Amino acid sequence: MTMPCQALVLDFGGVISRTLFETHDLTEAALGLAAGTLTWRGPFEPEGDPVWRAMQAGGISERDYWTHRMHETAALVGEDWTDFPQFVGRVRGADPAAVIRPEALAAIQTANAAGRKLAILSNELDLFYGADFRTKLPFLADFDVIVDATYTGILKPDPRAYQAITCALNLPPEACVFVDDQRKNIDGARYAGMQTVHFDVTDPAQSYDEALAALGISASVTAV
Repeated sequence: MTMPCQALVLDFGGVISRTLFETHDLTEAALGLAAGTLTWRGPFEPEGDPVWRAMQAGGISERDYWTHRMHETAALVGEDWTDFPQFVGRVRGADPAAVIRPEALAAIQTANAAGRKLAILSNELDLFYGADFRTKLPFLADFDVIVDATYTGILKPDPRAYQAITCALNLPPEACVFVDDQRKNIDGARYAGMQTVHFDVTDPAQSYDEALAALGISASVTAV
């Protein structure tokens, strides 16, 4: 019988925060663009997003994908954005809490109350959002560990990324459930010995329910 996991390890973008694909209306409003200007939809409409398909096929990296979208979006407003924090700051404004998934907050609170450890393993948390981003999200104080490849330079699915998080938690891999929306990162975590949930951005509540179940917690976030 598999024992419940003792730690919830989350990716950030897409898992904790709503994706930029889901907030085109907010982006268009922030930039003064007409509704419907932004048409790239990534996992929500892969057939209409060839750049996303190229990334999923391994032809480009996730950072390459967002670099492309950053320059493309900047050109629409006649600007030249040189880094991701500038990109995110322009399209999401000064209130990042507004795009945090309520399902994520519910699951984090539930896991924390049940005494499970909390961790984030991200490829580009501060690179993408900016170094002061964390101060705007009080719930991050509940996390025991945050490992960010912005500083380590070790990107998922490199086995060393998963080793870094399990070592920081002082837990064996099999005691951690890892949640990510990218298949290659899930495959890397499984190879490293972690339990995994491949996060479905189109059904976040179900994915968090699966993660809580792996932690031995029967509470559901479906109604959030």
